[in-house]
Amino acid sequence: MLNVMDTIAPIKVKVISGRKKSTWRNSTLVKNEKRECRKAERRWRKTNLQVHYDIYKEKLHNYNLQLRSARRSYFSDIITKNSHNAQVLFSTVDRLTNPPVSVAAELHSTNGFAKFFTEKIQKIRQAINTSTADPGNVLCPPKNCLNTIKQFHPINSKDLEDILGQLNSSSCCLDVLPTSFFKKVTKTLESDLLQIVNFSLMSGVFPESLKTAVIKPLLKKDNLDKTQMNNYRPISNLPFLSKIIEKTVSQQLNYFLKQNNCYDAFQSGFRQNHSTETTLTKVFNDICLNTDSGKMSVLVLLDLSAAFDTVDHNILLKRLENWAGLSGTVLNWFKTYLENRKYFVSIGNFTSEQTSITCGVAQSSILGPLLFNIYMLPLAQIIKNNKINYHSYADDTQICITMSPGDRGPVQALGKCIEEINDWLCHNFLQLNKNKTEVIVFGAKEKRLQVTRELQSIHLKTTNQARNLGVVMDADLNLEKHIRTITKSAYYHLKNISRIKDLTSQQDLEKLVHAFIFSRLDYCNSIFIGLPKKSVRQLQLIQNSAARVLTKTKKVDHISPGLRSLHWLPVCQRIDFKVLMLVYKALNGLGPKYISDLLTQYEPSRSLRSSGSGLLSVSRVRTRHGEAAFSFYASYIWNKLPESLRSAETLSLFKSRLKTHLFSAAFE
Repeated sequence: MLNVMDTIAPIKVKVISGRKKSTWRNSTLVKNEKRECRKAERRWRKTNLQVHYDIYKEKLHNYNLQLRSARRSYFSDIITKNSHNAQVLFSTVDRLTNPPVSVAAELHSTNGFAKFFTEKIQKIRQAINTSTADPGNVLCPPKNCLNTIKQFHPINSKDLEDILGQLNSSSCCLDVLPTSFFKKVTKTLESDLLQIVNFSLMSGVFPESLKTAVIKPLLKKDNLDKTQMNNYRPISNLPFLSKIIEKTVSQQLNYFLKQNNCYDAFQSGFRQNHSTETTLTKVFNDICLNTDSGKMSVLVLLDLSAAFDTVDHNILLKRLENWAGLSGTVLNWFKTYLENRKYFVSIGNFTSEQTSITCGVAQSSILGPLLFNIYMLPLAQIIKNNKINYHSYADDTQICITMSPGDRGPVQALGKCIEEINDWLCHNFLQLNKNKTEVIVFGAKEKRLQVTRELQSIHLKTTNQARNLGVVMDADLNLEKHIRTITKSAYYHLKNISRIKDLTSQQDLEKLVHAFIFSRLDYCNSIFIGLPKKSVRQLQLIQNSAARVLTKTKKVDHISPGLRSLHWLPVCQRIDFKVLMLVYKALNGLGPKYISDLLTQYEPSRSLRSSGSGLLSVSRVRTRHGEAAFSFYASYIWNKLPESLRSAETLSLFKSRLKTHLFSAAFE
């Protein structure tokens, strides 16, 4: 195609002086109105008559209205197409409210970035002490991994259409065609695409030309120093065709791993029906129940340094063979997928030289997170052997012990477990960042000091609060710091939204409010059960402020009519709604097993009318922390529902409510 285009229409370089016009100024209606306005202005300046001046003012007014309408339509299209893409929405709002800020190529050269990213991984791998005993000698794959998969299945036109529909339309500079245009002409290219994908699957070879990634440095936080390279995070962009092949392989591998129960039950990262919310719900529930029974809980948040980038390819291939059951053509496909990969850094119009990748899996790729989960499978066995509770979300692993006052046994077991974890990580070229590993003690205040001293004996330093998967946990479990964080962030975004309310329509403003405000109010709000009313009141004030911006209600007026007109549930009812959704999904096989295990079906000792009505057993609790446990509160509020709402026929209704209130991002 490129050869034909170069022959028929060769590229010509043309230098355009002046500032580039905004996109919405190029519409035909705007250009016509501007032309009429200029014509009326020239007539008025030539004749200097009042009637011509009035005509010019009218034409100018019409031009400004048309320009404002075109600008509103332009941003409305962006917001509508990316209503579930928070990154695009954030950049759009930031573009409207703040001057553009980009990574200056003159501060750092692209080759400098490439050298820095490569040396960073090399230093981590060199600093790891691999001379420790091999933990793999005592760890054996589970029996269910004896089943193997030797060959992929070819896909058909319907499978290809479904895969393309699931992939985002983001483009890479390595793509010959923009992704949006590529999807439009899929029918024309369908036979060629199927041939490429199926040939790769059946031959067990990943195309060599698709192994190059584009790295774009992204500042970790806006307030960090832009002159320091360690403040940048490498973001990989891959060709769209490679994503199609990866998605195909991911679907077939996922199906095989599910059928053979190869997944770790307490690994929630990048798995269907699992999320950070289900992870934190389980962790909070266990801690609240322990506190209610008078016991102490110690939560250790392990932090790994650049875990995805230091994965050893040889060890990963052995893990795929022994722990996941891959062999034959399938295993050879992954071998060719991992070897001879390259990347280069791109900043603006500048690119670096290509650099070889000798280790690691790209976190932004489709297969990267899945491969990392398989790579970490033996770690769960180490923790289980020490009889310690744990939960993982990708590379974030948290282990928790329960102890009675005066019992030092769990602390010693914790120290031994952490040593074994560190040895295993070193042998697998993963580095435990001890400076960022945090420990929190939960329980009665008068008993925490004693537990803290015992933890110091095994070189663990405790803290009163820590960020866990986006939620700031504190030793008192009152979440005051987390609510202050939500309040600060929500009001910042609400201020920006209010500044552009004259540039966008009412519907677009509401989409922005859902994306920026309710995404924070609803994130992990299932752990808000049991909080005092004054804490929930702070969150309700955020919702009230958002309603005032949308409905243009004055501060002195009541906001209740505005909330009713927007059909928004109050914050306290949104919490109940989220809890009911988690219960409904858990009972209908749409949630993780560790959530469904928290719920017990009510079985009366004798035949009653309540038999078979879908009720749950409500456990007894003694303290406020017990009432805040998910298992208690969920069973209590579920039993208050009418029996008709607990039936399977309401699934479509609940799904529509999920989309309406933008809860789906927390579950998908």
